[in-house]
Amino acid sequence: MEMTRRNLGKLAVATGAVAAVGTGVGTTLSRSADAAATWKTTGTAVSALAGFDNQMKSFMQARGISAGQLAVTYKGRLVLARGYSTVDTLTVQPTSLFRVASLSKSITAAAIMKLVQDGKLSLSTPVTKILTITPPAGQTRDTRWSAITIKRLLQHLGGWDSSLSGDPEFMDATISKALGVPMELKHADVIRFQAGRKPNYAPGTKVAYSNFGYLLAGRVIEKVSGLSYATYVQQKLLTPLKIKRMALGWSISKHTGEMSYESQYTGKTVLNNTGATVKAPYGTFSMGIHDANGGWIASAPDLVKWAKMFDAGSSVLNTTSLNAIWAKPETGISNGWYYGLGWQVRPVSGGTGRNTWHTGSLPGTSTMLVRTSGGMSWATLFNRRDDASGKSYGDIDAAMWTAANGVKAWPTHDYFSKYFS
Repeated sequence: MEMTRRNLGKLAVATGAVAAVGTGVGTTLSRSADAAATWKTTGTAVSALAGFDNQMKSFMQARGISAGQLAVTYKGRLVLARGYSTVDTLTVQPTSLFRVASLSKSITAAAIMKLVQDGKLSLSTPVTKILTITPPAGQTRDTRWSAITIKRLLQHLGGWDSSLSGDPEFMDATISKALGVPMELKHADVIRFQAGRKPNYAPGTKVAYSNFGYLLAGRVIEKVSGLSYATYVQQKLLTPLKIKRMALGWSISKHTGEMSYESQYTGKTVLNNTGATVKAPYGTFSMGIHDANGGWIASAPDLVKWAKMFDAGSSVLNTTSLNAIWAKPETGISNGWYYGLGWQVRPVSGGTGRNTWHTGSLPGTSTMLVRTSGGMSWATLFNRRDDASGKSYGDIDAAMWTAANGVKAWPTHDYFSKYFS
């Protein structure tokens, strides 16, 4: 079936976020000249992996990106962890925190699978059997809701297509007016609004990227576990992996060690009903609403540590659960790849291996996490996704593959113990 949502299958643009929010402010915020004159790195330089540093430098300087981060693993070992900056006043550590946007989906899908593994949930259960889905007064819920299973939520087969009817998680003002509720919206407001709208397709018939599907999955986790979404993830997934820095991000305030976010755009705030114009990363969307589909903050080492869990099972998810994550969906295989549970999947090596990945994009954020069939993984994080250069941020994919393919001999050291204890 044809993919929607910005050609979901293309790594460079498979982000799960809408186009830039608001309008251009009319000034060039690209600092390409300054960026070319200043280059700061942190973390241990590894001569054999200098190609990664070079690619990050070229990528960031060409776009005037002030903060970037990279972590690379090989055969389960953390071989590179670096922070990069193009401005004198900013130092990015390997442990600095960035919003990761839609990389959050692999976390939510894993949390669902943990509940399944523990016998508390079935992927075939309709979401309406778990959550109360009630439309606004005077409206009727479409009967097709009963066919939206947990698995279909995670595989973007719920029937919603934001390219046709808009992404409700970016329709805050519309929902506020329709329901007569104040902004900042709550999850329940978005769910009630969507409950009164018809799905664009019959569930299970067409893949269309849906942030809303993952919003619902987050509420399923809360309902079944009896814990808040963040608490369940931290207790059942992150703590066993000794990942302590990751947290849900905030719309305005920053966690200790978190980067600032930049954009050439502004827009109206969705955090209240004042109509104030704000910088795009700080109030044109609600981090609270996006928790389960795009709300986490992390460092690059955190993300490759997270990715390592999917290599061969762990104390968190067993082989049966991982096989379910990589399983082909009922429809939606396009050009040899498909969307599994929270990951995009491309079988390679005659079907005996797979490349898996996800990208993330929000105003002020561009991220990528890749696991390869050759035993490599990497995470790249940046504190912007747009600038006056007009250059693609998706180009980081090819840049990282170029760096990886240029490695003559992979180092034998492992820096995981340096960042996790």
